[in-house]
Order: sequence, then structure tokens, then C-alpha cells
Amino acid sequence: MSAQVINGKEIVSTYRAQIKEEVASLTAKGVQPGLAVIIVGEDPASQVYVRNKAKACEEAGIYSEVHKLAGSTSEADVLALIEQLNHNPRIHGILVQSPLPKHISEDKIVEAIAVEKDADCFHPVNVGNLMIGKEGPAPCTPAGVIAILKHIGVDIAGKHAVVIGRSNIVGKPMAILMLREHATVTICHSKTANMEEITRQADILIAAVGKPKMVKKHHVKPGAIVIDVGINRLDTGKLAGDVDFDDVLDTASYITPVPGCVGPMTITILLRNTLDAAARTLQSQVNG
Repeated sequence: MSAQVINGKEIVSTYRAQIKEEVASLTAKGVQPGLAVIIVGEDPASQVYVRNKAKACEEAGIYSEVHKLAGSTSEADVLALIEQLNHNPRIHGILVQSPLPKHISEDKIVEAIAVEKDADCFHPVNVGNLMIGKEGPAPCTPAGVIAILKHIGVDIAGKHAVVIGRSNIVGKPMAILMLREHATVTICHSKTANMEEITRQADILIAAVGKPKMVKKHHVKPGAIVIDVGINRLDTGKLAGDVDFDDVLDTASYITPVPGCVGPMTITILLRNTLDAAARTLQSQVNG
């Protein structure tokens, strides 16, 4: 029995239509959500991501600025730009595209962004709020995964979710969001001794490790839901996920394709975070 391939395009268009409506409603009340993206250097993948983000903002009615800086730009100049955006009332979300050149500290950059404008949920305060279940922005990719699961009607509560990968961007926050949905969560990583044994227990298997086609059918319990967060460029120039899609197709019950599902959903959550930040601004104006 072949797995159902999750239709990312349909899910993304449903969520974005809703966001567009809410943006129009908020703009009519005098607050148009605004997102600023900073990109330093010429990384080709980053250029594509930034273009996609700007296009998605335009389609949703969100005001957007893209600040393209040369790879030689000093850390001080990037920090000065962030400070300027922190005080710009038109901007509700700020995102600095990774990777940054070696001479710029990712930590310093992330911590310079105003907590309420942290569109990626990378600031230590927002990460802490996420950990203890307080309100705030959602980490874009993990929240996108939750949205995909809910859209296809998965009741996450009580399921065993196995996350492969422990990065600060996906693996760790993914585990936290799964816990918040009442799943039982296991994290596997490069030092996990019996990975195959653990991944085969997963009702929901999330691969976020950055190794093309690492997850094979022997990693997957028959009938499991497989979410592939990875996006890797092969020597052939083609894109592949962390899951060997063709190998796993007949074992899983649902599977996400790469590209075209988790990636666009990540951008959708970025739009949602920007919208929510703008809504909080309006609320604080009302509360005076």
C-alpha cells in the first residue's frame, strides 16, 4: 500500500489565504504588518529563500524590506541596521538570513533583534518562553510541521514522535512543540547507538538531520507518518530530502515530498509570526 503524499501546495494555499484575510483586516485598522529581511553575502540558496520570502509577503499584503549587504560588511554595521529596524514602526518582524560570514557572530546578531520583532523565534527570551509554554512567536519550521499534521487530521496527543536531529533551529524546538501537543518524544542524533530500533517505534517520524536520503524503509514502522524537513542539493543538482522518498513510500502511511511541503510551510509561519507581532502592536496601542 503506497503512502499518501501530503499535498503541500494545497495546505500552504489554505493557510496563506487565511493570513491574507487577517492582514487585510489589520491593515484596514491602520497597522499593515511589515517584515524586514537582512542578507549578508552572496550565498545562492539564501538568495532563493529571501526572494521566496519577499514574494510571499507581497502576495499576503505584508509590507517587506530586503536589505542586501556585501559579504565584507562589518558586524557593527549589521548591528546598527538591526537597531534602526528595531525602532522602525513599519517593521514588526526582523529576520537575518543564515548563514552569516565567519566574521559575524550569529549569537550577537540574534540577541540584537528586539524580542517582540524576532520573526524566527531565535532570541533566547523567545526560546525560553517556548520552553515553558508562554505566548510568543513560533519557530517557523517546527510550527509548520505541526500545522501540516493538524491539516491532514492527525491527533498528535499520545503518539510517539521521533525527531532525528537536535539543531537549535529544528530538532530541539520540534521536540518541544510535539510535547506541547502531548506526544511522547524521542530525539535521535549522530551519537544515538540504536537509531533504527528507535525510529521504528515512531508513529510520527520527523527527519531534520541534513543528510540526503539517510532515512530508509528499515527505519520506518509500517503505517508511520514521515515528515521530511531536510533539503539537500545532490551532485546531480537535484534536491533531495533526508528521507529516501522512493524507498519509504510503500512503508509509510503519509509522507511529505521534498521540495514543496515543509519549505513553503516554513515561510507561511514566518508570515503568521509577522502578522501576530503586528496584531500585538495594535493591541498595545488600543490598551494605550
